[in-house]
Amino acid sequence: MKALLKERRKVDTIKVGVLGYGLSGSVFHAPLLAVLDEYHISKVMTSRTEEVKQDFPDAEVVHELEEMTNDPAIELVIVTTPSGLHYEHAMACIQAGKHVVMEKPMTATAEEGEKLKQAAVEKGVLLSVYHNRRWDNDFLTIKKLIADGSLEDINTYQVSYDRYSPEVQARWREKEGVATGTLYDLGSHIIDQALHLFGMPKAVTANMMTQRENAGAVDYFHLIMDYGKLQAILYGGSIIPANGPRYQIHGQHSSFIKYGIDAQEDALRAGSKPEDDSWGADDPALYGQLTTIHGENKKTETIPSVNGSYLTYYRKIAESIREGAVLPVTAEEGIDVIRIIEAAMKSSDEKRTIMLEQ
Repeated sequence: MKALLKERRKVDTIKVGVLGYGLSGSVFHAPLLAVLDEYHISKVMTSRTEEVKQDFPDAEVVHELEEMTNDPAIELVIVTTPSGLHYEHAMACIQAGKHVVMEKPMTATAEEGEKLKQAAVEKGVLLSVYHNRRWDNDFLTIKKLIADGSLEDINTYQVSYDRYSPEVQARWREKEGVATGTLYDLGSHIIDQALHLFGMPKAVTANMMTQRENAGAVDYFHLIMDYGKLQAILYGGSIIPANGPRYQIHGQHSSFIKYGIDAQEDALRAGSKPEDDSWGADDPALYGQLTTIHGENKKTETIPSVNGSYLTYYRKIAESIREGAVLPVTAEEGIDVIRIIEAAMKSSDEKRTIMLEQ
């Protein structure tokens, strides 16, 4: 019986093709797939042949998109190429009948996202966006506090995503181009989190600029997503030597303040893989503080963080492909993020608030 189950798992393994093996493909996707029995990385399209062969000796390295799309064995393609190529590459894979996971940001425009969503429906394939920071330990902790009523009647939701990178790097993300700059790159994460919690806002007011010398793309953003009483304030800069709180959430009778950032990214960059229960654990020194006021009683307590788990995304993708389960992030959710980014850019350009259709 055990042998039969093992053989069945082998037959059901999802054969994966990865487009690109830069930071995204090699750090944020491949290590997760490597520890999950549900997947096998069969092909990688990249010029970094030696890196792929070191990490996945039996994977075939290809150099042309057609070598991926024309392979009937490939079920799922993960698009980790530069953002400006996402639409072209994802559409080719969808038209070839492949399920597709797209690195964020989904596309440069919401219109492109809509076309991909429609094409996926017509071809009967799944389309999802890798908004992995829904599974950061801090955000999972916030969701838990909201679910159990510790944070309720929220009026202010403030999130920062700052970096200290005072010198412009020779990377496509920092060059002038399609879907480059920190709003697309980092802002998309915290926009997705806000949308996941609160849905689409009534309006967006934003300011974007370049603060670093010789910056070719946006490196500072500040936007307000207007929900009426609730205001979601999201911002990020590139010249931040010392970070303030990452999350400041205030309700009628409670506040949650959280410093630090989930360490899964640093662990993956260092070559670690999520192979035991300690993965995604927060540093206790960075646990958030929940303050509640009831009448004249004020209490502040330390809240242990829920462990982060980027693996959860890919476990759910496998369930969607094999069992028809709901996608962990839908195409429509990915498009909504781009809608907010487009509204933010328009707001910044025109120096006014942009009302959104409800």
